Amino acid sequence: MAAINQPLSVLTSNRPQLHEVTRRSANFHPSVWGDHFLAYASHEKKAEAQEWQEHQQLKEKVKNMLVEAPCISSQKLELINNIQRLGVSYQFEKEIEATLQLIFNTHYEFNAQKDENELYVVSLHFRLLRQHGYYVPAGVFEKFSECDGKFKESLTNNVEAILSLYEASHFRVNGEKILDESLIFTTSHLKSMLPNLTDPLRSQVNEALKRPIYKRLTRIEARRYISIYEAIETHDIVLLKFAKLDFNMLQKEHQQELGNLTRWWKTLDVPKNLPFARDRLVECYFWMLGVYFEPQYALARRFLLKVIAMTSLIDDIYDVYGTLDELHIFTDAIQRWDAALVNELPEYMRVCYAALLDVYAEMQKELVVKGESYRINYAKNEMKKLVGAYYEEAKWFHNRRTPEFKEYMKVTLVTCGYMMLSTTSIVGMQGDFVTKEAFDWVSKEPLIVQAASIINRLMDDMVGHEFEQQRGYADTAVEIYMKQYGKSKEETFNEFQKRVSNAWNDINQECLNPTAFPMPILIRVVNLARVMDLLYKDEDTYTHSATETKDIITSVLIDPII
Repeated sequence: MAAINQPLSVLTSNRPQLHEVTRRSANFHPSVWGDHFLAYASHEKKAEAQEWQEHQQLKEKVKNMLVEAPCISSQKLELINNIQRLGVSYQFEKEIEATLQLIFNTHYEFNAQKDENELYVVSLHFRLLRQHGYYVPAGVFEKFSECDGKFKESLTNNVEAILSLYEASHFRVNGEKILDESLIFTTSHLKSMLPNLTDPLRSQVNEALKRPIYKRLTRIEARRYISIYEAIETHDIVLLKFAKLDFNMLQKEHQQELGNLTRWWKTLDVPKNLPFARDRLVECYFWMLGVYFEPQYALARRFLLKVIAMTSLIDDIYDVYGTLDELHIFTDAIQRWDAALVNELPEYMRVCYAALLDVYAEMQKELVVKGESYRINYAKNEMKKLVGAYYEEAKWFHNRRTPEFKEYMKVTLVTCGYMMLSTTSIVGMQGDFVTKEAFDWVSKEPLIVQAASIINRLMDDMVGHEFEQQRGYADTAVEIYMKQYGKSKEETFNEFQKRVSNAWNDINQECLNPTAFPMPILIRVVNLARVMDLLYKDEDTYTHSATETKDIITSVLIDPII
């Protein structure tokens, strides 16, 4: 971040009056939720005794199914796959991990078994193991290719097998050419097969082409897959019943959690105090629910939700409303992190600044009791770094300066927020794996964090650059790259999509054993990237949330499964 050259008092005394300033407006639509979730704040989240007892009984039955199924069998793989896609694998982490460890230790024996559905089984085996960090060599697919490296056309007779290979291909790392080839091969054939398929297979293929299993968020996939699984004639009644009950019970907890957070948000009165900003608390909560939905992460989720909600407001202060002089003052205040400075700020910034400091003070108070207050310093430093980068962006716009692409990316990989959120995501997490060393590591922008940030930045700019231009905003990565390198929009998008794809490969690499830190830490960053793929795939459905985002949130946070 560039140094703030003038003291706050000087800047304040020289501040222009608000009526002299012409301010921009993005005309963001108001919240589509109103006070809907306030009603849940008073609900009792705990399940009825009878409901809880049924849940525990069904859970025990599913656990027995998992333990008793023959280990070296496609039946075991299918069971794990269904448990994961139904959204209840968090209930059986130890059993699944033990099973996959055993399967990995004997995977050569498993791979040697042949049957008419071999490609399907090998692909499923590969995907499940890599998903849990076990390195299965991509060479297991060589038997399905010709001597020229192309996959055998005879494989296309089995749609389920092609779909399974397609899903496995998304767990590739850079340099695995056979998996690059398999993705091209399966994508092409699935698209050509699609018109001739019937449901439920047609809808599964269509959904996979839109978003592979690897990039899906657990709660959305659970909601979707429960209905698919129920339509399968061979579904297990006990597993299905447990998945439905677990989904609904967890939904009630999330509803009450969001209700209480809505009560906090209402005290800021965003429509009145910051009318130029996006009022998106529910969308922010949904974002954080994608990072962790499990009950044990309620504290971490609450903290991260408040941080991202405040960050969204701060982003709009820098990007939409503030003058450069005011932003200078605001940046300095955040760097100094002193509540006494609140009255030195322009009136519209005061509520935001005070609330920001309160969020961190609240979490520090909770962590002091646990002897973990050191974590807050990491979180504050990341917020300071983010705001400093926001100020750099603001100077580009106000000074009418377009940076070169390399400089742009260096700053905007910070302003996309994922470096800050990656560090902040583990602040409220409990467990022996959350150590000071973990904070040191994540705050130094390791490859997995850089990769998630690249995905965030380039996807955001690709879907939002035209909207930004219409608003008269500064150039995004799209315009800067086109001008600097003399590329067309199509060429630029192709390059960015390639970079996004490579970033996913880097994430895959970082999640293979031996990992830098345990998976519960790494998966937070992976999930941040997954949320980005959902909200910014074709358009910015966070900013413009009166779209399919509203329907998805309704299905996950309002409508129970019957």
